[in-house]
Amino acid sequence: MTYPISEFSRTNSTIQYSSIDLTISTMLAILVALALFILFSSSVNALSLNYYDKTCPRLESTITSAVKNAMTNDKTVPAALLRMHFHDCFIRGCDASVLLASKGNQKAERDGPPNISLHAFYVIDNAKKAVEALCPGVVSCADILALAARDAVALSGGPTWKVAKGRKDGRISRANDTRQLPSPTFNISQLQQSFSQRGLSLEDLVALSGGHTLGFAHCSSFQNRIHNFNASLDIDPSLQPSFAASLRSICPVHNKVKNAGTTLDSTSTTFDNAYYKLLLQGKSIFSSDQALLTTQKTKALVSKFASSQQEFDKAFVKSMIKMSSILTGGQEIRLDCRVVR
Repeated sequence: MTYPISEFSRTNSTIQYSSIDLTISTMLAILVALALFILFSSSVNALSLNYYDKTCPRLESTITSAVKNAMTNDKTVPAALLRMHFHDCFIRGCDASVLLASKGNQKAERDGPPNISLHAFYVIDNAKKAVEALCPGVVSCADILALAARDAVALSGGPTWKVAKGRKDGRISRANDTRQLPSPTFNISQLQQSFSQRGLSLEDLVALSGGHTLGFAHCSSFQNRIHNFNASLDIDPSLQPSFAASLRSICPVHNKVKNAGTTLDSTSTTFDNAYYKLLLQGKSIFSSDQALLTTQKTKALVSKFASSQQEFDKAFVKSMIKMSSILTGGQEIRLDCRVVR
């Protein structure tokens, strides 16, 4: 993988703010949004393509090797790394807070409900150990995760890109904060707000949703579309009927198979534009996928990416660079990605 930040009245075409409506919570929302905008707009300048050229020249090839080795034994690794990076950047920016382990009663992000299904943390651990052997105490876990996500896409047949580096690792990781992640049940308004709060546009939303071309969805993530959809319909009518029937056979109403679910598209280990083609055919998995067809602008982008792998690749790279550059206060270089220094 929420609405107006202020309320106002309009009189004679002049906007007049109501002092009654401008509550403390509204003011806080404005301040948070402004702070995120300032942090995001300055973040790109804080990173550099040649950040480790002198201090760790073999960094990128070392990480690529770690990802490639893991993929030989587990084809789900690329999807896991891409999702891990996304979930990291959407909470306090790309600071590797998702990698921190829980400590006692202090549950970390990785143990928050949306992240329980995250896996392949060992890939980052192995990459970090290899990098530490070459360049002790130099490279952040956040940079390693950003590079590993890039390699995951490229090694799955997708595009590659140059990753700016210089992220620092955060010291805070709270399971409760994972409630900020966009949900697979979100509608387009909720999705747009979630992304815009992080400096990401509607174009970024549609392009980054294409990451669903890799991976697997558990029944709980799309149960709402195939059972008790609303008061009058059991199944989401936007689902193609035979596809809905196949999902219901995999995920019956009283499903007892712990890891039951389905791949997110028909080529789940290959980075391609099949996700968009299936979306237009009524074969999307999440409500949040279907939501991309509910506005003229997002539907046009879906159609554009469905008809051109090249256009999708170009847009995805642009949006990944933008998302990967969200920085909100990392402070250190961890020696172990699971533990603060």
